Amino acid sequence: MLVLTRKTDEKIMIGKDIVISILGIEGTSVKIGIKAPKDISILRMEVFENIQNENIASASGQMEDISEAVDLIKTKLLKE
Repeated sequence: MLVLTRKTDEKIMIGKDIVISILGIEGTSVKIGIKAPKDISILRMEVFENIQNENIASASGQMEDISEAVDLIKTKLLKE
């Protein structure tokens, strides 16, 4: 991890097309601005983690549905 110290109005460049600007510092909070192409998703970490957890929960529910469907098919095939 790269650790940098920046002051208000200073910027950080990531690659050729992402700019992080330090807009202000208030107590323990830092206000930043991010300029990036529209095709790059920018999320707060807690939002990203919530999305990941919801995706995992959704996928596991689908697996249970698939397992139940397989069991029903097996049961029907065994009866024939």
